[in-house]
Amino acid sequence: MPSQTWDLRVKLLRYSGVSIVAIAVTQSSLWIGLVVIHWPAVGANIVAVSIGALPAYLLNRSWVWRRTERHSVRDEILPFWVYSLAGLALSSVLVGIADQWSSSTPIVMLANLTTYGLLWVGKFFLLEKILFRRPRCDDAN
Repeated sequence: MPSQTWDLRVKLLRYSGVSIVAIAVTQSSLWIGLVVIHWPAVGANIVAVSIGALPAYLLNRSWVWRRTERHSVRDEILPFWVYSLAGLALSSVLVGIADQWSSSTPIVMLANLTTYGLLWVGKFFLLEKILFRRPRCDDAN
């Protein structure tokens, strides 16, 4: 059991590192969409979250959960994107509200980041217990 606890702590630490990368990619993309390209807030959010989800999936799969076999569309990719789309929907609502309330770029970016934070723990357990779960030896019997 202590080995499993240690393993979970290492995964959580690595997941945190992946999250920092995903946040940097998403927030940079959002800023570019808002400030450089002048997209509407919700459109910039959709593009930014989509761009940030790709390295998040790949890094979580390979570095955090050490999966090296072929990607499973049904068991990994589809559930990951469904969860990401749910997060995208929620962040788009919050970004839209933030943009209506204050068209300030930092406020809009904070709305996106808040959503990420709200979903962060749930996503870890989804990845750990469902998407990248490895069968235990006694599961095979």
